[in-house]
Amino acid sequence: MSHRTVGIVGGGQLGRMLAMAAARLGLHTIILEPQEKCPAAQVAGSQITAEYDDSDALDTLAVLSDVITYEFENVPVASAEKLAQRKPVFPPPAALEISQDRLTEKTFLRECGIRTAEFIAVDSQQEIDEALAKLDGRGVLKTRRLGYDGKGQRVFDGPGTVTAGAYDDLGTVPLILEGLVPFVAEISVIAARSPDGTIVSYDPSRNQHEDGILRRSTVPAGITQSTHDSARDAAASVLERLDYVGVVGIEFFVLEDGGVLANEFAPRVHNSGHWTEAACAVSQFEQHIRAICGLPLAACDRHSDCEMDNLIGDEIDRIGAYLEQPDTVVHVYGKAETRPGRKMGHVTRLMRR
Repeated sequence: MSHRTVGIVGGGQLGRMLAMAAARLGLHTIILEPQEKCPAAQVAGSQITAEYDDSDALDTLAVLSDVITYEFENVPVASAEKLAQRKPVFPPPAALEISQDRLTEKTFLRECGIRTAEFIAVDSQQEIDEALAKLDGRGVLKTRRLGYDGKGQRVFDGPGTVTAGAYDDLGTVPLILEGLVPFVAEISVIAARSPDGTIVSYDPSRNQHEDGILRRSTVPAGITQSTHDSARDAAASVLERLDYVGVVGIEFFVLEDGGVLANEFAPRVHNSGHWTEAACAVSQFEQHIRAICGLPLAACDRHSDCEMDNLIGDEIDRIGAYLEQPDTVVHVYGKAETRPGRKMGHVTRLMRR
């Protein structure tokens, strides 16, 4: 095995689960994260406690690692590029850069031949009003950068909706207005690509959101084979276009006719793929480690149908009740502070087929 030490930029729950997967394969992990005793550091080999753009810390991570990855898409692109000058960085920094700007991301998906909602770049209150007029007053206004879990968004559901102050409310930053999509379901595909171009993908999950936060992912997704194939083909197009290595999560809207529109992609392991930890022999986390280390990718078959629920805020206090439930896999993230809207863990209920 050529790669023995994996550097991970970011120390949240995704980094934690990546470190756990790496340990199962006999690999050492080093976490770069400014927060001491972060969730990932609790299970990793070691931690470099520094900001993500700290030059000395990046140099140290590059020296100590054989291959480097990241657990969230707001890692500074300049940091990823600096690391890539020294060691392999997967997924490639280009994927990171595209995913950080919603306008760039939507444009890229269209260039891959993947349908998306209509979208218009807006940079002032006047442009917001003009763009909404083109979309009959219906759309989702989003910051182009940094928003997640429903943050940095405002919905307009028809003509006459008050728009005054929207630009100021979202921080007077570059925005994108996306047309509302009459979807019947939201699904996501978790796929992986190895350095030799091999692509594998897990079954799509049907996702339910509340207040912009993923509440539940269910597999099977209850979609037709045609919809299933369209989503998987779209994911493969993204991976091939980027010469991608690692796991990607891509969210889709399913239309009434079974067609799909891509919403966004995340160049990392994804919340909607947590169910793979319980319902597959090899999880998305191990699949990612395999891919970036050049190890054989595993089959993505699931042995069980399942339902994954996020534990948000003080729902983590009910952990005892979940532990009593049969065929339920519990994962607590080890976060020091419980806050409203914060993901504290997840549970996956297995339904034997």
